[in-house]
Amino acid sequence: MKGLIQRVTEASVSVDGKLIASIDDGLLLLLGVERNDGVQEVDALLGKIARYRVFPDEKGRMNRSLEDCGGSLLIVPQFTLAADTRSGTRPGFSDAAEPGRARELVAEFVRKAVGRLGQDRVGQGEFGADMKVALVNDGPVTFLLSV
Repeated sequence: MKGLIQRVTEASVSVDGKLIASIDDGLLLLLGVERNDGVQEVDALLGKIARYRVFPDEKGRMNRSLEDCGGSLLIVPQFTLAADTRSGTRPGFSDAAEPGRARELVAEFVRKAVGRLGQDRVGQGEFGADMKVALVNDGPVTFLLSV
């Protein structure tokens, strides 16, 4: 399981021209589910993201986590993060989870994120949809996390 997190001052996701989720200060998460992922990976990645220290403390150092600062999390399923890009000029997707399984694990990730952070702090994109994601990257601060 891979998660590309970006510290944002705002982020939103729209489908068919309709806004479906938005957050203010927090993290935008592009979530990629791989073939061998399960609930253990959901728990590990969510824990890492919630505690990853990417927000500034009073001295301006990245020393505070999403949990520490009370920020929001916008979760966007991102199939292409599971791509194999090691060779050639076209990505391969044999490492990606089967769509039904990926949908289940993304839903589990969202459910557990809501349980950990609260419903009002978690937004989500639409699995399998052609989404338009807008964000203001703060820093910019971007990290690729994997478990």
